Amino acid sequence: MNLILSVAIAVTLLTSALIVIRFNHLHLAGTDPQPLGAFMAILFTSGLDVGLIMFPLTEFPTYEAEAEYGFTNALAVEFGFWGFLVWGFYFLTTFYFCIVEPKLKLFELRPIKLINSAVVIATCAFTGFLFLSYLPSYIVGITQPARFGLVALVVLVSVVSSTDIRYVKWLSIGSTALFLGLIGLLWFVSGIGPGPFLASAANLLGYFEHLNRFTSPISDYHAFYLFWWFAWSIMIGQFVARFVSGLKVWQLLLALLILPSIPIALWFSLLFYIYNSAITLGVLPRLCMVIVGVIFVTNSLDSLIRLYSENLNMTVARLTGPGYIATHWTMIFGLILLYQFTPLKIEWIGLVVIGIYCCIYALTFRRRALLKTSSVERAPIR
Repeated sequence: MNLILSVAIAVTLLTSALIVIRFNHLHLAGTDPQPLGAFMAILFTSGLDVGLIMFPLTEFPTYEAEAEYGFTNALAVEFGFWGFLVWGFYFLTTFYFCIVEPKLKLFELRPIKLINSAVVIATCAFTGFLFLSYLPSYIVGITQPARFGLVALVVLVSVVSSTDIRYVKWLSIGSTALFLGLIGLLWFVSGIGPGPFLASAANLLGYFEHLNRFTSPISDYHAFYLFWWFAWSIMIGQFVARFVSGLKVWQLLLALLILPSIPIALWFSLLFYIYNSAITLGVLPRLCMVIVGVIFVTNSLDSLIRLYSENLNMTVARLTGPGYIATHWTMIFGLILLYQFTPLKIEWIGLVVIGIYCCIYALTFRRRALLKTSSVERAPIR
């Protein structure tokens, strides 16, 4: 599987490079264009979950101890799993849904639509299942009823939020602001000064010095992360493309690579200082981390629910408000419960998505004449 993954990454990176070279100054726009700040907030919170908040402090020791990561420091490895280059997956799919899909309508073909929708539903429920599985490590001592109740509530809030695109937008902006506030809180609690913070952040250079090492799986755990990014790439690109507002191709690429990476770099550098300084976080900071993490999960789920409900015409307009909420809550929460009895892995979903990529590449090549006959101009997604 890792060989397939490595080839898929190489092809997507090469394709992205060719797109920037060929369509450098092309303007991209969606059907619901938003200011750059709102667009990035929607992308940032839709494409991430509670793992961004909670994983680093538990993963730093692993990256320091295991030989596979010995070529650089633990902060650089953590950043490589979450930041910069991996956001390029979203660039390729956002470009596709802004420019190519409105002309070729490949995702309206029934087989591709059904498989893609199944992937979105499976990933949505799998995200909730991972949240359910890791909750005891996020909230020490949580009881089983509280654990299942919290997940049920998160799914319910996500479904309600997905009923109106405005809710998705404002929840994304609000959770981004809370995340920045969380960074400020831990900065205060840790007592870190500018000098020690910069010294901690300097370890990020290890990622850029070894950037090539992150373009293929370093370990099976790294492969898990990369499959996760692949699994999300089409659905997030399809969702956020509608919010692009007149960015040129090169501007979109730089925005996706740099802007989400800045808060990630700040957060990870702060946590790396806390880890190296052996600072024990109190109840309040940990509670705030959990709250922000839960909101991130809610953001991820509401964007996915919104997407597959539109793809399958299971919308509020068709089902009515109460029917929409009951249908989607029952389906997603039910799948989360069922996942406890299945061996489903994100790697399998990632492989299916890579298969969809192959189909889209082939069909786009076969229908390339249609793209050539119409000038490539500012094209909104549908």
